[in-house]
Amino acid sequence: HAAALVGLAAALCLVAVSRIPPAFVMLHLRWVLLMCLFLLIVLPLTAGGGPASPPWRLGPLRASPAGLAKATLISVRAVAAVLLIFVTVGTARFHVTLKALRRLRVPAVAVQILAFSYRYIFVLFDELQRMLSAARARGHGRARGLRRLSNMGNMLGMLFVRSLNRTARVHHAMLARGYRGDVKALDDFRLGPADVLKGLCAVAVAAALFAWGVRA
Repeated sequence: HAAALVGLAAALCLVAVSRIPPAFVMLHLRWVLLMCLFLLIVLPLTAGGGPASPPWRLGPLRASPAGLAKATLISVRAVAAVLLIFVTVGTARFHVTLKALRRLRVPAVAVQILAFSYRYIFVLFDELQRMLSAARARGHGRARGLRRLSNMGNMLGMLFVRSLNRTARVHHAMLARGYRGDVKALDDFRLGPADVLKGLCAVAVAAALFAWGVRA
């Protein structure tokens, strides 16, 4: 647990140095914290502790210290990982992050899937909102039971067909504009000595924490 706590402290330091707004961090971290709270409640009640760690008695319930330790370790690691994701994607524009991924030899297909998912998930969400508004205007919102499920199934099928048609149109338009399967960005950057030093420090800290956790 000590290695995980040190890793969490390092992640918090990186977030502070990166000057990411605390409101942004808490807004996007709340769902992770809720999941961690669920683990902290459920795992102690369900995980066995064995003879080395007898359970605690909480009235009719029994809580395992080993389960609480596992839940705490998972929660600390999850929060630290999400904070590091914030540092990765919250300190540069999205297209710059995509170009950096390509420079790190991430497969072009994976980068393109990430790019299109980010760009068009909001478009598809707006499309779904318009479809729901149209359905409510036609009175479908008052349906119940199997009728309501049927309407939702038809709506999702229509959204899937529209998304496929939109994908084909976007792909043809991109090919007409010279798309060759790679990210194009006006921002260019070169790897300097400071970047190499920062990268080596990050790798060294990660390796030290990993070795510490394995030994523990």
